[in-house]
Amino acid sequence: MKTLNGMDWVALILVIIGALNWGLVGAFGFNLVATLFGDMSVLSRIVYGLVGLAAIYMAAISMQLGRK
Repeated sequence: MKTLNGMDWVALILVIIGALNWGLVGAFGFNLVATLFGDMSVLSRIVYGLVGLAAIYMAAISMQLGRK
């Protein structure tokens, strides 16, 4: 069984943040990232980009684990 390295943990945390943000948007119409960093500011776009990259990374990791 593969243990999580530092990159795995960072990606997992970012994906959880993204999922929680989407949950808040869906349930309450509240976008936490936009509230904290501004609506589509440079910083919020960076956060969204990092969450997206983390999701791609986690998808690749899960495919590797599925092969084992």
